[in-house]
Amino acid sequence: MPPADTDTSRFNEFAAGARDMLPMLLGAAPFGVIFGTLVTASPVPAWQGQFMSLSVFAGSSQFIGIGLIDSHAGFLVVWATTLIVNLRHVLYGATLLPYVQRLPWRWRMLLGMLITDEMFAVSVASQRRQPGRLYGHWHMFGSGVAMYLNWQGWTLVGLIFGSAFPGLQALGLDFAMVATFIAIVVPQLNTLRSLAAALSAGALAYAWQDWPYKLGLLAAVLCGIGVGLVLSRGVRVEAAAGEAAP
Repeated sequence: MPPADTDTSRFNEFAAGARDMLPMLLGAAPFGVIFGTLVTASPVPAWQGQFMSLSVFAGSSQFIGIGLIDSHAGFLVVWATTLIVNLRHVLYGATLLPYVQRLPWRWRMLLGMLITDEMFAVSVASQRRQPGRLYGHWHMFGSGVAMYLNWQGWTLVGLIFGSAFPGLQALGLDFAMVATFIAIVVPQLNTLRSLAAALSAGALAYAWQDWPYKLGLLAAVLCGIGVGLVLSRGVRVEAAAGEAAP
């Protein structure tokens, strides 16, 4: 049996992760309801819509997937488009890897499944505040589980009541998710390179928004990453030159 204080530490980290996720849960709620409503207006059966939330658990790609299915797009188009949209999760995983690389693969797979934009932001902020915690991965787990259950619940609400409010998606409730993303991004813009990367990616995403299959978004993200890498390299070169100077 593990010591009682070990169990307490794990529970405290799990609870702290769920608590830190609370503001994000509020922002995701209308987004989940709107998704459920869109499913009721599409040819996708309600149970498949709920299963999509259970298995895919990625709001943006779920919205895009439902839209493509509703427009009778082929399987390959749906698969490729949602894959492109979700490629940002690879970047999230690479950023979180230093914090979880000591964990067994089962833990890494579980946390990878639970990664969302919100979970990533909460977890990175927590690890930066208190790095090297023995049970820090339980904080990630708690935040991920909280968002997972939240998303399932609000999807179900949309599926149940969506037919009664067919125009729900036109009420502008999705602005709550926009506000949530602003809250996620702004605290990260604490250096010139991160600010330049965000501005360049945002400007290009707006300019290329008419590209098919959201390819403009992906290209903008790649350009933003490129800007950040170039500026980061410049900072490292300057730091190395400063250390080498007599």
